[in-house]
Amino acid sequence: VQLMESGGGSVEAGGSLRLSCVVSGYTYAMTNCMGWFRQALGKEREVVTLIGIGDNIFYDDSVKRRFTISQENKTRLYLQMNSLKPDDTAIYFCAVGRSSLCRYTWGYDAWGQGTQVTVSS
Repeated sequence: VQLMESGGGSVEAGGSLRLSCVVSGYTYAMTNCMGWFRQALGKEREVVTLIGIGDNIFYDDSVKRRFTISQENKTRLYLQMNSLKPDDTAIYFCAVGRSSLCRYTWGYDAWGQGTQVTVSS
């Protein structure tokens, strides 16, 4: 299984970035969770947004109305990030899983290597 993120970078506050994740070597038919997580320096990894069972979408309150998750055929996952804030600075990870525990890191079977997003004020 391989997940490869791209699209990170450095932007000023208020700017936008679009993250992409390519998923390969996974049993797509059994995918229940496709998510984006982030980990800021010195903090634990946290869920940002996900597409779960029945294509239900969850957004953390901190990114609602600013971030949008989408996917294509369970092989590509995207995260459109608008109105970025310095607090959004973190390494962003995409992940896929077959469990129903989509809001938790342990609900995922495979992870990308992460892509850095830095937002300056």
